[in-house]
Amino acid sequence: MNRNAYLATGRMIALAESFSKLRVRLHGEENIPKGSIIFVVNHFTRIETLLLPYHIYQLTHTPVWSLADASLFDSPLKVFLDLMGAVSTRNPHRDRTIVKSLLTGEANWVIFPEGRMVKDKGVFRRRLLLKPRGERPHSGAATLALRTEFYRQRLGYLARQNPAELERLRGLFQIGDLGPVLAGACWIVPVNLTYYPIRARENVLSTLGDLFLKDLSPRLKEEMLTEGSMIFSGVDIDIRFGEPLDPGTFLSTPGIRADIGSAAPIDFDDELPSLPELRRAANRLMLSYMSAIYELTTVNHDHLFASLLRALPLKTIREDDFRRKVFLLAAEHLKASQVTCHDSLGTGQIPLLTDDRYHKYRDFVMLAIETGVLTRHGGVLTKDRSKFSAPFDLQRVRIENPLGVIANEVVPLTQLQREVHLTAWQPNWLVKSRVASLLERQALDQYEADYREYYRAGESKERSVGTPVLRRGRTRRLGVVLVHGFLSAPQEVSELASYLNARGLWVYQVRLKGHGTAPEDLAGRHGREWADSVDLGYALMSAICDRVVLGGFSFGGGVALDCASRVEGVAGVFAVCPPLQLMDISSRLTPAVAAWNRVMDLISYQDAKMEFVPTVPERPQINYSRLPVAGLRQMGRFMKELEAKLGQIQVPVEVLQADRDPVVDPRGSARLFNLLGSSQKKYLRFALDRHGILAGPGAEEVHAAIGAFIGKLMGGLPEPEQGS
Repeated sequence: MNRNAYLATGRMIALAESFSKLRVRLHGEENIPKGSIIFVVNHFTRIETLLLPYHIYQLTHTPVWSLADASLFDSPLKVFLDLMGAVSTRNPHRDRTIVKSLLTGEANWVIFPEGRMVKDKGVFRRRLLLKPRGERPHSGAATLALRTEFYRQRLGYLARQNPAELERLRGLFQIGDLGPVLAGACWIVPVNLTYYPIRARENVLSTLGDLFLKDLSPRLKEEMLTEGSMIFSGVDIDIRFGEPLDPGTFLSTPGIRADIGSAAPIDFDDELPSLPELRRAANRLMLSYMSAIYELTTVNHDHLFASLLRALPLKTIREDDFRRKVFLLAAEHLKASQVTCHDSLGTGQIPLLTDDRYHKYRDFVMLAIETGVLTRHGGVLTKDRSKFSAPFDLQRVRIENPLGVIANEVVPLTQLQREVHLTAWQPNWLVKSRVASLLERQALDQYEADYREYYRAGESKERSVGTPVLRRGRTRRLGVVLVHGFLSAPQEVSELASYLNARGLWVYQVRLKGHGTAPEDLAGRHGREWADSVDLGYALMSAICDRVVLGGFSFGGGVALDCASRVEGVAGVFAVCPPLQLMDISSRLTPAVAAWNRVMDLISYQDAKMEFVPTVPERPQINYSRLPVAGLRQMGRFMKELEAKLGQIQVPVEVLQADRDPVVDPRGSARLFNLLGSSQKKYLRFALDRHGILAGPGAEEVHAAIGAFIGKLMGGLPEPEQGS
């Protein structure tokens, strides 16, 4: 191998990778030992044949060669494969070349024991003996590792007992200095590559192939379809290295030890008396590294969707039920399953239930519909069961049935499969109940953690002031999510919540992150966190009631409107004194105060910073008495961004405003009203001279107006029960 050509080719691959949208992430590098290594890797496309040796070389600084399927050398990639040290599976000298390079430490190797196609991995989950053909992975890597250690140990024996035979073997393997060979070791390191997401659309690579490479084989065209979508669609490749396996520990049987210490000459291709024992050892070693490879799978959303879809007992499922079941798997069961997860599963999963803002669900369903696995009609999905029963050694399975392959990847993860099947069989009512309970507990746990972290004696209110509250109703036809204002807490909307709950409605009082604790908590929050708080409330209530109305006071009205602009299925939304334009002079000073703070940061004079501004709260038993400047700027940015979204709101809307509001300029709420896209909207003014019109004198009129709005959506609001 020309080392300069090898390095130059590696740099070219790195450059191509940097220009593509591939994101390669390495994990477990600490598991790579010193010595000669065979990296055994699961196989999906040709990308890993080119990229993986380069990335491993960056870690080990030892050339990395690979054993590649012979058909790839009939393609235009032959030049690159040769430069990268790849050896064809049809090369008659391949085994001796590999063993020699492992003995001398000349190179490490990448071998794909699955062969050219993904195998059915169910046998590993069931812990059954592998079939002699078909799904059985190749044991070549195990055999090569065992042969390497066999000859290393034999060379050590001959160095002591038979110098003549030693010299013959040194010549056979072209060994100069024997010391490093005897002191070395050969290891097997399991490696798992997981691609996310996988798409199967037509792409640039396949088009170029048709134009310029007319003699492409069917297999190469098929793989170009898969790889082109990866390179040009933005795909994460998680490369995870497992703990190394020592092949030498599999050479301890009497027959193998006898051959190692045999006085008779042994040529490389001789059939040894211990061959049956070596084959059994190779099989055990192969089972060990294949199980390790599959257990290293980086589980992602596609795995959950595909596994659940395959496990569902019925052909049809409602889309909201499907999404809730995946939410349960992602938010609760993955921890119990003890699997390694993609980064996107380490954050909140509520968007699966609301606006799907990261398109996890949308992209999966689009792929399923494109490939004929699913059809969709009126919020109901119908699956083609035959797509999950096709054999995995079909030549075009990755294109025709990618979801079957994705589901197959996580079949060996036994605990995860158990959770998938249990969830798949649960009825819709139970899933909704579990989702609601999980979200309610999640919100309470978040508040408890924040309250403990930010509690300030003498300033923080009673814990009950900021506790999110779910009020049980008598009807599940419609539920209401209420959102408090800036600097406030859920207790601020308690009077309205009681009014609605007394009429039989389920009501949830949301806590916006940063509130109900201390101003220092609010100072570090951002608009996305406040939107997430309301999304949680909507997801919780939609799991309880058939329809959901969103409503909020002051800034809470703005966050409620934001949710209604993004989430399909909201029944209606109301906003009380929404702050599109503020009257309070302190808000107009915010840009200047923030600029002053930045200057103070530059000169490191912390005492001069104005991070908090004193306020006179309207309800001191609930509101903060210090206003964080950074938090106020975040609120202003949130409301400014909301302006562009108001036209997207098409559901019924009601805006309520006090005539002489000292905080919110009525002209601002009127402008907000005019920007709404809904054809069913109403603007109400109340002859009140305060901002907090949901409590105190005159609040009954506001409550009644909101009740009438909700009643119209329900077809009539029930009267309160006696004694309520």
